[in-house]
Amino acid sequence: MSDKEKSADQVTNKMMDIACKNDIETAFDRYDAMEPECGFGQLGVCCKNCVMGPCRIDPFGEGPEKGICGANADTIAARNLVRMVAAGAAAHSDHGRDIAHTLLMTSQGKTKGYEIKGKEKLLSLAKELNVKTDSRKIEDIAHDVAEKCFAEFGQQHGELQFTRRAPKKRQEIWRKYKFMPRGVDREIVEIMHRTHIGVDNDYVNILQQGIRASLGDGWGGSMIATDLSDVLFGMPTPIRSVSNLGVLKEDEVNIIVHGHEPTLSDIIVTASQDKELLELAKQKGAKGINLAGICCTANEILMRHGIAVAGNFLQQELAIITGSVDLMLVDVQCIMPALGKLATCYHTKVISTSPKAKFPGVEHIEFSEEDALPIAKRIVKMAIENYPNRKKEIVNIPKDKMDLVAGFTAEYVYHMLGGKYRSTYRPLNDAIISGRLRGAVGIVGCNNPKVKHDWAHLELTKALLKKDVLVVTTGCSALASAKAGLLIPEAAKQYAGKGLQEICEAVGCPPVLHMGSCVDISRILMVLCNVLLEGGLGDDISDLPVAAAAPEWMSEKAVSIGFYAVSSGVYTVLGIPFPILGGKEITDFITDKMENVVGAKFGFEPDPLKAADLIVKHLDKKRAALKLKPVMYGE
Repeated sequence: MSDKEKSADQVTNKMMDIACKNDIETAFDRYDAMEPECGFGQLGVCCKNCVMGPCRIDPFGEGPEKGICGANADTIAARNLVRMVAAGAAAHSDHGRDIAHTLLMTSQGKTKGYEIKGKEKLLSLAKELNVKTDSRKIEDIAHDVAEKCFAEFGQQHGELQFTRRAPKKRQEIWRKYKFMPRGVDREIVEIMHRTHIGVDNDYVNILQQGIRASLGDGWGGSMIATDLSDVLFGMPTPIRSVSNLGVLKEDEVNIIVHGHEPTLSDIIVTASQDKELLELAKQKGAKGINLAGICCTANEILMRHGIAVAGNFLQQELAIITGSVDLMLVDVQCIMPALGKLATCYHTKVISTSPKAKFPGVEHIEFSEEDALPIAKRIVKMAIENYPNRKKEIVNIPKDKMDLVAGFTAEYVYHMLGGKYRSTYRPLNDAIISGRLRGAVGIVGCNNPKVKHDWAHLELTKALLKKDVLVVTTGCSALASAKAGLLIPEAAKQYAGKGLQEICEAVGCPPVLHMGSCVDISRILMVLCNVLLEGGLGDDISDLPVAAAAPEWMSEKAVSIGFYAVSSGVYTVLGIPFPILGGKEITDFITDKMENVVGAKFGFEPDPLKAADLIVKHLDKKRAALKLKPVMYGE
């Protein structure tokens, strides 16, 4: 395949040409081979929740209108959708559970290589969780905080602790409609029960449980993951780095970390800096050890250590195709099973590490926190010893790479706007109130071969910047913006409207703020809460001139994220619709009537420019409701 239109990133296009010349298959080829995709699946009207079927509902009314059990299209679509929420919430929340486990073990002195770096964040969390701190060792405080967070997963009644961070009006809405999550795991289990044959058949009632589980993710599992990562690995602050496949080096040992768990990637950073291993690399003919990341693991070590980013989801195969990757280390989530077979075409070693995720044809070295640093050193040594096996004649490292600034947090915004001695969100609120800034939008999510790689992320981002909209970003969307040069302060002059330009120049920040991995969307929720606390822009998240978008989403995690965003009051536009369009009632509810319940709804729009128009109209509607001044510049 040599199709220049497959990606907005020319580095990706170059590597796909190389793959084509060498008859090597990638995700782009597998997508082409899969077309036409199953229409019933795309519309969400197929059901295999029991073995009387599978059942398929004809969306055109010419075939069966109900499944064998009597479930109609809306019931089937709702069941399928909330099962996606359950899987997505489970993935993000399990991430949080693992971080809590690592913190607990570190507090007990049972890990090798970890320490509690974010002491201020720990003390802040301890106060919030009613953990005593006076005259206590930091390890004892960490132990109790970890145990408190652990309890959130198995809690059977009451309300999750961090939902109290939400505005009071938002909490009241959740209680009124019984959306308030009782425990992270309980809500996921209840989805699986309700969607079993012969249980819940009312699509609105089914969606109610999906909303509750998603909130358990966004205001529970994901928030725990973010906060405890800050405690264990340290609070991120803005840091410079570089992105794209050009970060790989011909004369150094190249190690790529790929996946989502910072417990592994953070310790690999430490191991890669070991003096003995660096000396071994020189003995093998390399000038050093070069670490780079892909997907959300990339975001985790980027924002805390400045480690370079090799690429996002659809570039994982292309990194190996450069012929320069000596070892790719994977843990969980968004890792293609195709990597094992692909690696046999090159010298690259692919190593899996999580007991939750093994891959055919891939060597497995199980990671444990108790022996974290020794295991990390063992893996780095394997990469070094593999370096001499690199076939220089097939190495094709693109020269292209781009500078970036990453690592913004809800806490850092205080200092960014108010300085060291006057921490405040006031300048941000004033910029919105005065009309210098139209509003803010979170652009997040994955890549999907259904959409030209990175294109929708970039077109939507640029269109909003022109309209004086501040963009915050996480996950693979953040990496798309990084590669395109949108995460540097200079981008404001090239892409932003005059009002946003003035703000970026005054603060010295990029017009697009990198806020971490996909689990870190909880940081965006906290930014919105802080804006409300500052005052002048309403009393609920749904009052704010803000929105969210996932132009190229593909995973079940994105479904859970989308639901907790909308259920928190944030209008959310998806470039690819949920697989529910075969159910007319559920589609109408999600894209319209849901706003009457939670104050927000979903929009489905594949064209990023049209999506930008929808978002701008929404921001202007919210501004008008708040009786704010007209936007200072532009239309």
